[in-house]
Amino acid sequence: MESFNFGIVATAVVLFLQLSVFVSAQNAKSSWLTLDGSPPLVIARGGFSGFYPSSSFYAYSLAMETSVPDVVLWCDVQLTKDGVGICFPDIKLDNSSDIKYVYDKRSSTYAVDGVKITGWFSVDFTAKELLSAVSLSQGDYTRSPNFDSSQFRIQTVYNVFTQNKPAGLWLSLQNDAFYSQHNLSMRSFVISASRKVVISHISSSDVNFLRGLARPFASTKTKLVFQFLDKDATEPSTNQTYGSLLMNLSMIKAFASGILVPKSYIWLVDATLYLTSHTSLVADAHKVGLEVFASDFANDVSIAYNFSYNPVAEYLSFIDYGDFSVDGVLSDFPITPSEARECFAHMDANASPQVKSLVISNNGASGDYPGGTDVANQHAIQDGADVIDCTVQMSKDGIPFCLSSVNLLNTTLIGQTEFRSLLSTVTEIQTTPGIFSFSLNWTDIQGLTPVIRNPYSDYNLLRNPKYRNAGKIVSLSDFLDLAKNATSLSGVLIQINNAEYLAVKEGLSVTDAVTKVLDKAGYTGPKAEQVKILSTDSSVLKAMKGKKYELVYQVDESIRGIEDNAIADIKTFAQSVVIIKATIFPDNGGFLSVATGIVKKLQSSKLHVYARLFRNEFVSQAYDFNSDPIVEINSFVMGAGVDGVITDFPKSAAQYKRNSCLKLKNLPVYMQPVQPDHFLRLINPAVLGPVQAPSPLLEASDLSEPPLSPAVLNSSTTPPAETPKKSPSDQAQISASASLSFLAMIVAAALLL
Repeated sequence: MESFNFGIVATAVVLFLQLSVFVSAQNAKSSWLTLDGSPPLVIARGGFSGFYPSSSFYAYSLAMETSVPDVVLWCDVQLTKDGVGICFPDIKLDNSSDIKYVYDKRSSTYAVDGVKITGWFSVDFTAKELLSAVSLSQGDYTRSPNFDSSQFRIQTVYNVFTQNKPAGLWLSLQNDAFYSQHNLSMRSFVISASRKVVISHISSSDVNFLRGLARPFASTKTKLVFQFLDKDATEPSTNQTYGSLLMNLSMIKAFASGILVPKSYIWLVDATLYLTSHTSLVADAHKVGLEVFASDFANDVSIAYNFSYNPVAEYLSFIDYGDFSVDGVLSDFPITPSEARECFAHMDANASPQVKSLVISNNGASGDYPGGTDVANQHAIQDGADVIDCTVQMSKDGIPFCLSSVNLLNTTLIGQTEFRSLLSTVTEIQTTPGIFSFSLNWTDIQGLTPVIRNPYSDYNLLRNPKYRNAGKIVSLSDFLDLAKNATSLSGVLIQINNAEYLAVKEGLSVTDAVTKVLDKAGYTGPKAEQVKILSTDSSVLKAMKGKKYELVYQVDESIRGIEDNAIADIKTFAQSVVIIKATIFPDNGGFLSVATGIVKKLQSSKLHVYARLFRNEFVSQAYDFNSDPIVEINSFVMGAGVDGVITDFPKSAAQYKRNSCLKLKNLPVYMQPVQPDHFLRLINPAVLGPVQAPSPLLEASDLSEPPLSPAVLNSSTTPPAETPKKSPSDQAQISASASLSFLAMIVAAALLL
């Protein structure tokens, strides 16, 4: 009870502070293209069901705490044996609770919509039996199950309303025929409930059931909403498909004020997961006076590639597309439509940045195009990056060029060319075989077809496959020419790797090559200050001193802290530091555990701090960030205070910098940084597994390196093999007679993709 009271008080305080921000923001908004011109509703399905078990007290509370003040709480109503309405996401209780362990012998088999289903059903239990003994669990098996042991109890409709006092309560009433077979009336329940709680919306996919509620609710403010299911499914009352009912919206208007449709009814997506066009449904419904609500929104599922795994972009296509807006969205992650509506909608394309933190690309817009290519860099500029980057590789004939990996198997289709014979193992670089850039001349490298990298292909999360081979590999010189002509950029970042190996074993001085190209491009004197040179090797940065470049030292492993003498040492050869995200916010089992304070410590020593690597794919983020890349970026910028973010998706980060909520004196809750350990403390430590060993402390000895060796090809160094002649096709396919042993080596090397 103490935690319950605390939750209510905390929620009330948050809502009070949020309301003043919300009102002022709404007054400033231009009119919406919704039916009545009001902002589209944010409807929290089962509360914040993308994080906590659906319909739990914590899920509803989190939705209230992190969403717009007028958030509507959605409840899937099920009826108990004694007629009590509970909020539960499925007619089968065993899908999202531990009931099969609590009442292991009380499963049943019933016909639901003509299909026999075996499981545990609410009609076989009294409310007391369910509320006192059954705990909710995460019904979506792709989400964290770590709260399943937290004893989250089933909630009644009445409890959800009285505990949260939401601006809107949406009751989804399904399976009336099933409950009638068990002498229970969903109609009687909702009429009775309306005398005790304020119901803003009632939805059902049954025409006759919803029509039967029209008269009882005619004199109330409760809105009746007809829910469309799959277009090929049959509506039981009319015996028509839901797709055919779309042609008769006037009939629906006779008993309902709105429709709830899957988002695919509005935006069409082809078989390759790209948007094609939007339908006229919203306009058609608005024409007859029906509101349109869209469902099936979740941050942790695949969405159309057009959105680059940014769920905010998807919401904007439904609420701020330009010629239409839905009247509300039903989401498992209500924080995201809240920020989309209040912070990003109606944003001027030329809006000024509201924070100083730099957006630094990682191999250009490599989340959408093959990294380091001309098209990736061009789009990074168009997307609003402040700094574009080039990870320098060296060709056999000493030309520096931009590509994310020295192993060309990772980034090109070289394995399908005559150059496959150059496969070798260079243990100083990697333990598996590869085809390395320093084995080919620049003219040969230019002809290779680039490949987009898919870091999360194991999760079937691919990047922009339509453009997986787009663009051309560019030299450092061409990269700098592009950057010089882009007036929106504040600078360039050049990353140098493998310098010692290239000097000693290949006779190539990458530092000299980079300096020469920079000088030729005019990055000298004051203009040199626009250049950031990044390396994990202090010897490289020491070799580049004296040119006025900003030298950036990258710590490529997670650290728990840094000694003062190590900071003092870094300052002798660098002005900035790059650290990985886990150094700033380490996690335990995917949940943030603490804020280390390393950023502030480095900044207090006059070092700039850039964080890497930001990616939009939800599996790249700690659970605390709600599978929302904007929430993550905001937490590092506004929470940790980093001076820049290095990202595969510069468009998302650049849009974040310009969002209108950042101008507000009091940030709304959906634009406040997350608090580490806020969620972790609710998890039973036993489910997190063994305690992880702490990350190392960065000491001065870790930075000690001998000076970079000069590039001299001595007699003991074997010159690189001659580049074989190309076949008539620059990218000839591997012949069917290729040896099995060679193919095995190719597969092993490809594992690095």
